[in-house]
Amino acid sequence: MKRLSYQTLEELGYDGYLLKEAPEKVLQFGEGNFLRAFVDYFIDCMNEKADFNAKVCVVQPIAFDFRQRFQDQESLYTLFLRGQENGEKVNRKRVISAVSRCINSYLDYDVYMECADNPDLRFIVSNTTEAGIVYDPSCQFEDKPANSFPGKLTQFLYRRWNNKLPGFIILSCELIDHNGEELKRCVNEYIKQWGLGDEFASWVDKENIFCSTLVDRIVPGYPRNEAEQIWEELGYEDQILDTGEVFGAWVIQGPQSIKDEFPFEKAGLPILVVDDVTPYKQRKVRILNGAHTSFVLGAYLSGQDIVRDCMKDEVIKGFMNKTLYDEVIPTLDLPKDDLLNFASAVSERFANPYIDHQLLSISLNSTSKWKARCMPSLLTYAERNNGALPPCLTFSFAAYMDFYRAGKEKGEGCLIGKRGEDTFEIKDDQWVLDFYYDHRDDDNKAIADAVIDNEQMWGTELKDLPGFKEQVIRYLDLIDKEGMYNAMKSI
Repeated sequence: MKRLSYQTLEELGYDGYLLKEAPEKVLQFGEGNFLRAFVDYFIDCMNEKADFNAKVCVVQPIAFDFRQRFQDQESLYTLFLRGQENGEKVNRKRVISAVSRCINSYLDYDVYMECADNPDLRFIVSNTTEAGIVYDPSCQFEDKPANSFPGKLTQFLYRRWNNKLPGFIILSCELIDHNGEELKRCVNEYIKQWGLGDEFASWVDKENIFCSTLVDRIVPGYPRNEAEQIWEELGYEDQILDTGEVFGAWVIQGPQSIKDEFPFEKAGLPILVVDDVTPYKQRKVRILNGAHTSFVLGAYLSGQDIVRDCMKDEVIKGFMNKTLYDEVIPTLDLPKDDLLNFASAVSERFANPYIDHQLLSISLNSTSKWKARCMPSLLTYAERNNGALPPCLTFSFAAYMDFYRAGKEKGEGCLIGKRGEDTFEIKDDQWVLDFYYDHRDDDNKAIADAVIDNEQMWGTELKDLPGFKEQVIRYLDLIDKEGMYNAMKSI
């Protein structure tokens, strides 16, 4: 079978959009599935619909060599966006032609640095994982390249400054809070450490826009189990085939002038430029992630295993909807229509027929997840409702405790619980597992006292919330009496 290439597509009569030649306007740190299904897809759409006329030069920020896979198919790859929209199954195919080449910053250091000489280059995008934006003082200016991503970027920016060329719009996509601000802080640390001077520091500050961004798209990536079947259907081999969900959203914190250069509105793309990304991060964490954390533990103990199947169960989906629409959305301050549309999209995303999202994989580290995703909604709800407790969120805490106290035996880095005749693993920080193991035989009141009073887990806010402990105990009693599923149904 022929490999994907422009010639192969021509021979197959491919009638989709392709852009063979264009200036490299974007430097992208990261060659992985996410950026290719998200940023590169958006750029490909802007090329087609908004005459962006841009190619993306992909830079590998790690030593592992991935270049050949791009070279073998002229940096083309096929992207499938799959999921559910308006209750209908969706599977959209697009050949992405936005990428020009792939450079390895370790093996192609000089080629990588020469990109700074390109006057057409205007955007830098990165997704170097949560651990990528870090200041490592062992990095030296003479390293080829510096080992950390901020170190590599500082070297690149210094060459750009020496060339007397304009700066960049820098779009950080790493999954950490204030990612753009943190990247700029690390760059400034290297400027000081390496003695690069006040003039360069001033240029970095004034001529470059470091944007914190929020990205949202589930990207399963290369469909290993389906790849050969898909190749047969396509008529060509594609070694960097990619898949993502249909839903996508990119919120960029920066000046509105970015729209003048990044024509996403003309292309009709789900991208926003805002003054502060925080409310949108809050929306995602409390609605999307909070929905997961509030229902998955109870759903698992009710006999479910996959998120998609939970959306077919009227009780579990009803519990999730009541949580979101009655208890979470009223605690958020974005326009109501925006919040309702996002929540509606969550149901479609959870029902995605192409993604088998295991409840147990979501259950990992549920203690810190419940604190970050659900606790703020619970506390804000009580504050805005004269101390009244939200029933679903309060019940979700009882379900969380019931899940963890099922761990009656120790495993390797986990506790072992039982659901009927089956065993399952409960995974969290070791001190959390040790705590629950020590309280494995407590009655409902004793374990509620121990958990809710644990300041290492929750601070003092749950302990001090009037009526919360008593309501959790009542819900634990209800779960013991009726079983998890019927208890959720009664809520």
